[in-house]
Amino acid sequence: MALDLTKIASQIGEAASQLKAREAERAFHLERAVNTLSTAQPEALEEKRALSKATFLMAGLKGSLSGRYPSPVPPTDYVVLAVDGSHIDVDRHLAVECFLINIGRVRIQYGHNPQASLSSEPRLYTGEDSLSISDPESSDARSLEGPLLGALRAVQELQTLAAMAKESDPELPTLALIDGSLILWGLGGQAYPDFVRRALLEEGFLPALAELRDMAQSRPLALAAYISLPRSADVVNTLRLDGRNCPYEAANCDEYCGRLRTGQRPCDGVSGVMDRDVFGALLDDGERSDLFVTTSSIVERYYGEHAVHFFYLNVGSEMARVEMPQWVAENPRLLEMTHALIVDQCRKGHGYPVAISEAHEQAVVTTGDREEFRLLVEKALEGQRLPVYTSQKNQSKRMKWL
Repeated sequence: MALDLTKIASQIGEAASQLKAREAERAFHLERAVNTLSTAQPEALEEKRALSKATFLMAGLKGSLSGRYPSPVPPTDYVVLAVDGSHIDVDRHLAVECFLINIGRVRIQYGHNPQASLSSEPRLYTGEDSLSISDPESSDARSLEGPLLGALRAVQELQTLAAMAKESDPELPTLALIDGSLILWGLGGQAYPDFVRRALLEEGFLPALAELRDMAQSRPLALAAYISLPRSADVVNTLRLDGRNCPYEAANCDEYCGRLRTGQRPCDGVSGVMDRDVFGALLDDGERSDLFVTTSSIVERYYGEHAVHFFYLNVGSEMARVEMPQWVAENPRLLEMTHALIVDQCRKGHGYPVAISEAHEQAVVTTGDREEFRLLVEKALEGQRLPVYTSQKNQSKRMKWL
């Protein structure tokens, strides 16, 4: 056994004891956050947020803070479309430099004419042009691997969803779902040059959003992203600005509190709590929260009319975060349809949207699949009388010495 669990059992027990000791403090912070959410003045809070220079991501407010909206009755006949993806990253131990993206596709129609279509679309990428993003104005390039490959996969998932929506019955209410966030978080900051964001966002992700928006103008079509067990604290961070938590007219975290340690800042009375905890204490089964707006820098800079809105939703088994573009959030009919159909999907899927679950099953690449993929690559090379090689490190992992 490579990992001796007996040697860390006591460490795990100590970690659990520390968590238990902090539970009372966390309960106090949660109670304070819920009280702030229930009594804060949203207009004043939003005005202060706009003037503040905070070091944490806050949610923009659309009006109310503590609203509770029961699930509308879903239509009898509707369609749900879902995509999910997985990939095999570039492996330097493989004889050929390549990567694979597999997109799972699901279309389920409910009502008087029930039917379902489940499939996957794998694609192999080889060659220098396919394995990197190049700057058309210079010799600079970035390899498509790691986080960048994940971003490319997200682009292809949304493009696939748009293509599926185009083929679907325009007369039926249709919910298009993706697993995870609509925000391409990995492209934010200074990690990548502008030509990478241009290729993936402006030439890939955003045109797919625009295609879905254009279809939604003439048919009942909504797009949403479902995030299970979200770890976001955007709304709680906005509550930190309330006058009972932040005594300043406009927050400036670096100037006023930059020298204070965590736990000493005035707003730390609501810190350490996630949004799902707060709304878990507020919402009943099937209810959603008010709408909020992400203030992520990448969304504010690039997304424009596709600005990401979100609400929290009690699906019974968990508190989910549901994201949607602005053109869904600001259309009452599409917003209600999104709410109703996600609740219905979760009830059909035992607490999780059944269409996303099925799309994941179509997309998943198992350990066995990865080994079969490697063998197929090596066999194809041998068939062309090309050298098949690997690193000595990888070779040693395949051999049992003792």
